[in-house]
Amino acid sequence: RTSSPSPTCACPSSSTCRPVRSRRRCPSDSVAFHTKRHGAEFQALAFRALCGIREVRLYDIDPAATAKCVRNLAGSGLAVTPCQSAEEAILGAGIVTTVTADKQYATILTDNMVGPGIHINAVGGDCPGKTELHRDILLRSSIFTEYTPQTRIEGEIQQLPPDHPVTELWEVLTGRAPGRTGDRQITLFDSVGFAIEDFSALRWVHARLAEHRLCEELDMIADPDDPRDLYGMLLRAQAQAQK
Repeated sequence: RTSSPSPTCACPSSSTCRPVRSRRRCPSDSVAFHTKRHGAEFQALAFRALCGIREVRLYDIDPAATAKCVRNLAGSGLAVTPCQSAEEAILGAGIVTTVTADKQYATILTDNMVGPGIHINAVGGDCPGKTELHRDILLRSSIFTEYTPQTRIEGEIQQLPPDHPVTELWEVLTGRAPGRTGDRQITLFDSVGFAIEDFSALRWVHARLAEHRLCEELDMIADPDDPRDLYGMLLRAQAQAQK
């Protein structure tokens, strides 16, 4: 297996860190992405803001996609390393995110690639018959879901028996269940996308706007020159606005 990543918390301020049971605890300051979609840039910046990561390692079967992401993250404050394989990308990473698009039972990560202490964000498996992780990884992981009935149909856990134990995120957030409980624990977020989360966030924002009216109306219909480079579209629009 790969060597264990450093268990040192990489949150921005050590004064805000909690013990091992903290639901904010970060297993490392390095994150690896295996992606064949747009959007890795947004996730990388979110990890930097929330977890204090300092390094991003990228692998895509399309070298142009990797180069695009490297270009977009220039000046972000992150050290970005393009890699030639998934195995190379995962070395030393404490957080691994898989965001691929092939609609098949794929094996982006094999069991021997995942060492103790890693956190995995499995994002690409989002419909029946579409997965990214070897089944044995799931059997060694503590699995967290958004809405379990949906995830059992669309997520990585469609590979497991319907009674395999998982924990929903709300249980961790409310303190009903623990998050990460040890330095060598493998944690897995089996993300399939849950529309009610987006709807709830929009309702909250809409209510705040009704109270304060601190807003500006925007055209939300995007017309990108490259649909696979949404982050680059924002950068180009920002540069144009500053002229």
